[in-house]
Amino acid sequence: MAQKSEYNKTLILRTIGNVLILSSLAMMIKTFYLPVKQELQYALNTTFNKSYSVSSTPTESEEKPEDRRGLLAKVLTGNEHEVLVPQDTDFSIVIPKIGANSNIISNVNSADEGEYLNALLKGVAHTLGTAFPGEGGHIFLFAHSTDYFWNIGSNNAIFYLLSKLEKNDEVNLFYKGQRYRYKVVSKQIVDPSQVEYITRKTNKEFLTLQTCWPPGTTLKRQLVFATRIVN
Repeated sequence: MAQKSEYNKTLILRTIGNVLILSSLAMMIKTFYLPVKQELQYALNTTFNKSYSVSSTPTESEEKPEDRRGLLAKVLTGNEHEVLVPQDTDFSIVIPKIGANSNIISNVNSADEGEYLNALLKGVAHTLGTAFPGEGGHIFLFAHSTDYFWNIGSNNAIFYLLSKLEKNDEVNLFYKGQRYRYKVVSKQIVDPSQVEYITRKTNKEFLTLQTCWPPGTTLKRQLVFATRIVN
């Protein structure tokens, strides 16, 4: 009887241990899936010289049935170019170098945690009070801000690769059916307290993109600055 009781206790402890291990593994996969996928995509694109271009014509980016395969399979079979079509020409962002393509949620209060976290689940956030494309002012966009490291996977991954952008890389904004092109002029990592970048004044159309740095923390902010390309 004593041996059976001891066996049952051991079985229960092992079951609890296995459940905890599986739960931890599930949480780790959920946490790291998006950033790992983004980094892998970028590494494969760089290795195989894959490029992106931007178009507002949906038919140009339609996948053929045989192209609906996994990430690695697509790259290895020679798909060296992809056309990115904006998700919403009413307001969206497309960054060819990093393959970023997302709609933009307008007029998000960056001081209201509940509001901006909810917006980031749907796309990139446009900061309330900053300009819109074509207005000639300062446009401030941010994405994947999160309070806790384990919440990474719960927020969009659009700006995970923002730090890969360099001078003269192109950023495209679509607004009310029009396309606006910007070129990166610089980037900077700042402290969260340096909020003056949100309200900066400018005598030309200026775009700031922000994300948390390192990804999934609130330790620093990665900022990318770009100016409008006027043809």
